Amino acid sequence: MSRLLYANFMRLKHDTCFRICFLVMAAIGGYTPYGTYSTMQKYMAEDYVIPLENAFLPYIPLTVILSAAFCSLFIGTEFSDGTIRNKLMVGHLRTRVYLANLIVCFAAACMLSLAYIVPNLCMGILLLGFFRCGLEVIVFYASCAVVLFAAVTAIYTIIAMLSQNRAVTAVLCTLGIVFMIFYGAYINARLAEPEVYEGYVYVNEESGIYEEVESMPNPHYIDGKKRVVYEFLNDFLPGNQTVVLWQGMAVHLPVMSLYSCIIAIAVTGAGMICFQKEDIK
Repeated sequence: MSRLLYANFMRLKHDTCFRICFLVMAAIGGYTPYGTYSTMQKYMAEDYVIPLENAFLPYIPLTVILSAAFCSLFIGTEFSDGTIRNKLMVGHLRTRVYLANLIVCFAAACMLSLAYIVPNLCMGILLLGFFRCGLEVIVFYASCAVVLFAAVTAIYTIIAMLSQNRAVTAVLCTLGIVFMIFYGAYINARLAEPEVYEGYVYVNEESGIYEEVESMPNPHYIDGKKRVVYEFLNDFLPGNQTVVLWQGMAVHLPVMSLYSCIIAIAVTGAGMICFQKEDIK
């Protein structure tokens, strides 16, 4: 196992896709606080300050999406170059080959997130100040993000290890996670709908008389069993977790991390079982 990990990490060190993703994350991480600060100076009141959290948390969806591209290409190259076949021919067990690829993909996701975080904090603290919500909250969010990365890389790995076609794998992983994030945003928006539209008073421009609009039920509000299902999906699905962590709106952080652990373990177990029967071309 150690030899497999060493070989994979050496590949990772020289992998062009990983280097590009790393530089992209570092560039975005450094620029985001500056862009936030410029917007604040241009459009906001002098006493209004955008918190550092707004510029920090976007690393979560960026890591999830870029990891999809990297993992699919990294593992797909092993199939196209015949590397996996050679590893099996010299006696490495399929389970160890699978786990070695999963571990390196997970480590790469964590490194990509650090590539964003380090320049983001250096520039963000200088321009925007420290986190308003407190360091412990940010550490908690970051810890949940790491567990989320484990879940999504497990999904990318099973697709890449069973597909063997690098192009197909890249499309499935990248478009799949983008769809899941958009679906997560949709569910999150539906759950945020108020139960009742509050009443208000306004001035009629024609008559100049104050008129009152009474409160009314929101027809788009979700309740009952459907709301229970939506709340479960919002905590369970990786795309939904990405959205709520990104927006800093997560409520059930421990539960979400537990679901991510379950997804990572279940998908990895299923992947190793299926890879045992896979015909390596």
